[in-house]
Amino acid sequence: MKVTIEIDCTPEEARSLLGMPDVKPLQDEIMADLRARMTEAAGAFDTDATLKSWMGASGDGMDQMMKFWSKMADPTGKDGA
Repeated sequence: MKVTIEIDCTPEEARSLLGMPDVKPLQDEIMADLRARMTEAAGAFDTDATLKSWMGASGDGMDQMMKFWSKMADPTGKDGA
């Protein structure tokens, strides 16, 4: 004997039927907090300060970076300068 039961309901109705909690309010709260934190972090991001910390305050850092990449791009392994 084979019995098939088909239930047509929304996800909210299925959760209620199975006794599962509705976590949407919690998800909304967490997403709002995450959005606020990301917006704050993006507003505080300073591109100039980040690049200066990566390459040094002077132009020497940029020269060293250019030399490094030119050596890496040269297939002969020789310095192009």
